[in-house]
Amino acid sequence: MRRIDELLSNYSNDHRNPANQRMHLVCVPLIVWTVTALAWCIPVPGSWFKPGVWFAVIALLAWSYYWKLSRPLAVGALLGFVAFGFINHAIATRFGMPALLQTAVTVFVLAWIGQFIGHKWEGKRPSFLTDMVYLLIGPLWTLNKLYKKAGIAV
Repeated sequence: MRRIDELLSNYSNDHRNPANQRMHLVCVPLIVWTVTALAWCIPVPGSWFKPGVWFAVIALLAWSYYWKLSRPLAVGALLGFVAFGFINHAIATRFGMPALLQTAVTVFVLAWIGQFIGHKWEGKRPSFLTDMVYLLIGPLWTLNKLYKKAGIAV
């Protein structure tokens, strides 16, 4: 069995309740966006650095791991990271970095509350409490569900 298949299968075992799955399909992408937005807000010294440098570093590291696991899922993740980068830039440019930071923190807290509510319904603890790697697998699990609906193989 490929490593990605094993990881997705293990993650799926902790997410069988349909209501919990729906909650994850909403909250996981929101959490990923908030992490990218928070990284966007990390100040960088030097005049030639621009906001978003840490976003790019974190996205590249996650994407590299995803590429090793599954190229089709990595392509989808890359598209997501690019979209989140545009969203972060747009919010920071239009409303300012404090607004991006405040929005990201608020959405982060609310999305995690949603995740824990989903796991209450599930009756199981979150996968990442067993192995932290599942914090990176949750987004791929969500993307994999989208791929299945679209008939795309991973």
